[in-house]
Amino acid sequence: MRRLMIWLMIATLLVGTIGLTGCSDDGQEVSESVPGENDDADNGTTAGNSKESKESKGLFMQVDKATGKMLIRRPEQETSATMGEKGSWTIFVYLCGTDLESPMFRGGSATDDIKEMKAAAADDRIRFVIQTGGTTFWHNGDMDEDMNQRFVIEGGKLIKVEEEERVSMGKSSTLADFLKWGVRNFAAEKMGVVLWDHGGGSIEGVCYDEYEEECLTLREIDAALLSVYKTMTDKFEFVGMDACLMGTAEMANIAASYARYMYGSEEMEPGGGWDYTDIGNYLARNPNADGAELGKIVSDSYLASCKKQGDSEIATMSVIDLSKVDKMVESFNTFAKSMYDSAANSVTFSAMSKKIKKIDNFGGNNKSEGYTNMVDYGGLLTACADYTTGSAEALAALRDCVIYSVHGSDHPNVSGLAIYYPLEVQTQEELKTFESVCLSPYYLSYVDKRTQGFVSAGEDYEYDDDTWFPGGFWSWLTDYDEDEEGDYEYEEDDGEYWSYLGDSGETGQSPYITFYEEPQVDEDGIYYFILDDEGYENTADVIAYVYTLTDDGEGYIEIGETYDLEADWDEGYFADAFDGYWLSLPDGQNLATYIVDTTDDYIIYSSPILLNDEETNLRIRQTYDGATTVEGAWDGIGNNGISSRNIVKIGTGDTIVPMYYSYDWDEEESVHYGEEYDVEGKLRVDYSPLYEGEYLYSFCIDDVYGDYYMTDPVAFYVGADGEVMFGY
Repeated sequence: MRRLMIWLMIATLLVGTIGLTGCSDDGQEVSESVPGENDDADNGTTAGNSKESKESKGLFMQVDKATGKMLIRRPEQETSATMGEKGSWTIFVYLCGTDLESPMFRGGSATDDIKEMKAAAADDRIRFVIQTGGTTFWHNGDMDEDMNQRFVIEGGKLIKVEEEERVSMGKSSTLADFLKWGVRNFAAEKMGVVLWDHGGGSIEGVCYDEYEEECLTLREIDAALLSVYKTMTDKFEFVGMDACLMGTAEMANIAASYARYMYGSEEMEPGGGWDYTDIGNYLARNPNADGAELGKIVSDSYLASCKKQGDSEIATMSVIDLSKVDKMVESFNTFAKSMYDSAANSVTFSAMSKKIKKIDNFGGNNKSEGYTNMVDYGGLLTACADYTTGSAEALAALRDCVIYSVHGSDHPNVSGLAIYYPLEVQTQEELKTFESVCLSPYYLSYVDKRTQGFVSAGEDYEYDDDTWFPGGFWSWLTDYDEDEEGDYEYEEDDGEYWSYLGDSGETGQSPYITFYEEPQVDEDGIYYFILDDEGYENTADVIAYVYTLTDDGEGYIEIGETYDLEADWDEGYFADAFDGYWLSLPDGQNLATYIVDTTDDYIIYSSPILLNDEETNLRIRQTYDGATTVEGAWDGIGNNGISSRNIVKIGTGDTIVPMYYSYDWDEEESVHYGEEYDVEGKLRVDYSPLYEGEYLYSFCIDDVYGDYYMTDPVAFYVGADGEVMFGY
């Protein structure tokens, strides 16, 4: 992960007025302490009044705390002119193969896309220029995994034009070097950049190198694009990410400095990704098309490809008019200020948190698959609309930016861009990276305040946002180091502001959850609880967990989450409503199921399994009448934070072993494995009564700060007739 170095830019007049320490008369920088609770922490902000400090090399954003006004200044080119003959197109594809290419079975996705490029209609005005690397094996004889190589696809032919010893595709300098070389040798009237590989959203970035185990963060992409931009006389026509989870507001803010349009998906992308044959064919027929017109083809052909693979339900793709991004960011800053100010009222903060918890999110965000913490941008604005000012204006600005989008049935209401929101904070490194790409200091303060509430564990604390406004200003300055080649490099800052998170993690006994009536089984055999006023205010969501006992009686096995409960939010009353039915394999083995998403029509579950001895997750769609469909297997979010891209179809010859979290009576966690099941034909998942016997049931109450309260498990019995009895 990386962290933003934010330099506070304050004009000489303002420095004189408010008395900030900046640079001495001889131009030497004078250090300045940063106000805030953690005075020793380097939070990445500073002040300065030298001419150099006022001239950002790249994107500059500043917010005046006194007025809330935002200033945005983007890098400019000395001259403006097209760089190639009319009707010419060059698309630079940064092809980081990773494990989309390397596996002997179910690999070769990069090779397939190269074939698609070659299959496009021959036209000497249209070319793809490719850099390869980042994978341990290629499924073709043209590429060498021990080299970084550059190819041109033109007129249906693949021509190798350059190679060098392998360097990491996850380094900013590698991307910058490729683009500078490409623009110098293959300039065109319109040029696009495609980052091809895995993606992990605004926190993890894109293009994960298999050798070096690193990827390009958004700030490294910014540095690379800035490096090539200063050598150009025109913007790129588009920047696109043929990768999961990269259609984000934070990415759009970066791309807006260097391109006219952006293409990206809020959700994960199936392995097939974009259809490069359709892209090439369209440009051959329409060489004078602009990025907006091409973006529609990219989106439509991508959705069509997903339908052909049977993966269209999850698909999303958007075309962003980057000329409208400044207005979008400015309006978000106004909204975020109101959101942050409103959060000072604990009742309002709680109400917003409850609604945000329910908005569309991307990349899993559950116990089985891991967390990306990427949510729908429009959903965030809408969730807070009743409690803030500026949400309508921010939504209008977002809609102006998103000029075209497609989506599948799993995401019927997506807005076209995602944004970071800490559904579950994993590490302090995540928050450092969030700081480096956050669009507004008020949104940063909101997340900071919420996180401090999580760490304080119910103890009183006073939040101070002066950390983000030293001297009254917050600034984003791309003050990158410049290397010998003239490339800009982003270096991770070692600041320790977020170290207050430390080893804090979910406790399962959130002190914010308090009761008017404690969880108990009443005389009618109903397991229930009633929240008191404070507990109600601090509750974001309630679900239930179901467990089966181990054969030896030494513990219990978790079979997953369910919304089978009665919820009266007006009264704060919650009770079991479990009907005794569960999802299982045809051989009767119950699957451990975790909720991915709920809509008015269906629920998406994820279930951890071994598929042919490899750990993955089964994706299951269930309608409310009990009908189920297996969508395939998805690996989820890896330990490196990067989303898997392949949704594997399951059929005859595959073997499945269910996996479960298991606990002893001291709550020590381990993994329990079921029995091997051999798939014949199309995999079916049944929704049927649990076997007769004793089970356990617990309520899981999420608080508004990111912790939860797990009630003590209560036994229930499923009879031979399927009847469920609590307190038997």
